[in-house]
Amino acid sequence: CPNETQWPIEAGLSVSSKLCYAIGGAPYQITGSALGFFLQIYLLDVAQLDPFYASIILFMGRVWDAVTDPTVGFLISRSPWTRHGRMMPWIMLSTPFAVMSYFMIWLVPPVEQGKVVWYLFFYCIFQSMQTCFHVPYSALTMFITSEQKERDSSTAYRMTVEVLGTLIGTAIQGQIVGGANAPCLNHTFSPNASYSIIQIPNISISQISLDDTRAYMLASGAIGIIYLFCAAVLFLGVREKKGDLVRVERRTSFFSGLLLLWRHRPYVKLVIGFLFTSLGFLLLEGNFALFITYTLGFRDDFQNVLLAIMLSATLTIPLWQLFLTRFGKKTSVYIGISWAVPFMILVVCVESNLIITYIVSLASGISVAAAFFLPWSMLPDVVDDFKVNNPDSQGHEAVFYSFYVFFTKFASGISLGISTLCLYFAGYVTRGCTQPDSVHLTLKILVSAAPITFIVLGLIIFKTYPINEERRRHNCGQLRTLLQ
Repeated sequence: CPNETQWPIEAGLSVSSKLCYAIGGAPYQITGSALGFFLQIYLLDVAQLDPFYASIILFMGRVWDAVTDPTVGFLISRSPWTRHGRMMPWIMLSTPFAVMSYFMIWLVPPVEQGKVVWYLFFYCIFQSMQTCFHVPYSALTMFITSEQKERDSSTAYRMTVEVLGTLIGTAIQGQIVGGANAPCLNHTFSPNASYSIIQIPNISISQISLDDTRAYMLASGAIGIIYLFCAAVLFLGVREKKGDLVRVERRTSFFSGLLLLWRHRPYVKLVIGFLFTSLGFLLLEGNFALFITYTLGFRDDFQNVLLAIMLSATLTIPLWQLFLTRFGKKTSVYIGISWAVPFMILVVCVESNLIITYIVSLASGISVAAAFFLPWSMLPDVVDDFKVNNPDSQGHEAVFYSFYVFFTKFASGISLGISTLCLYFAGYVTRGCTQPDSVHLTLKILVSAAPITFIVLGLIIFKTYPINEERRRHNCGQLRTLLQ
């Protein structure tokens, strides 16, 4: 902020506090990367569900998850302050239930007829508990410090650890599951039959599922232990502060607060812009393992290719923090999000080549880092802008963050549900060594043409986003006057 010396300055956060805060974000990304990259292929090839039912589970689970976000956000905003704060009790109480339900997702039930209900039930329970963890954790950014610079710095720490979390989740799940990868099944297509009529040899489906699910259960157990550890570090290492910039806090009803929030145009444009860009990257994430396995033919290397993406993203988060400090957040969005587009085109246009695939993965990780980091860096700016324009309506931080998470998860549900349904209509063969040409074409569209379309739409919307660096500095000065 300009001329900061004329106002009282809050002491900066220590590095240890920022690290403890950042570690608290790892569970969401560790479990999210494991589910995002592997749940679809797990339901299809291990649980051996029909693609239609798998699409229902993925879509309905995410829709349920999305609906719970604004509900939890509203309940948090109405929660009383305790000696541990307003956010921390939600985080700690939801953790053990999240870990237990996450483990159950990766267990193949002994009954064949109840599989769909089993996976849908535990997927929804986990998503609900994850919401009770992640919404208050996201809003915690506003309650660990009131300094914009410190929030940006804390967000950079958080995003670095969260992308590291996706790396850890991808590594644990990929290496354990990849090491126990069951062989594919040869099949023949009837030339005179519909694409969906596929003849496969007689096999022991239950034995394949039992052997493969042990690896998934081992991976989920390891991730559950990390989840508990990270939650404990967050609770012990971060002190939640009551918002000292709030001069008047007037409670409003859920719908009144929602209406007030959605009248704030910068927030609406930010959320819709990132909704489209997130949809693009989520389509890529959800289908890339299948694309690598079947279209490119690297069945034994897909987990390492995914690991390369996350490693690249982890290493470039600090660079994006430096870049936005130098050139501003809007410029960072345009360059960072669009960086992956040429590589999305390249990976489907060139002939299958493992070296090129690794190069594309490393380059795409740079955009993945920007997609992780920038939304959470820009949300506090929108909240501050709302406070400046609505000084008598405060305490909506959790609602702001919960609705952003709502739309992100809604986009995830749409991407997973629709993509799995597209594979169903294309004639996807469960655990097949090869797939029909229609499946290869569908996968190319899902990892290239469709994501690029959504990314371009999102960037067009960002052209109208009104908060630039000058407006951020103005808001900073206006908020400081509330302390006087």
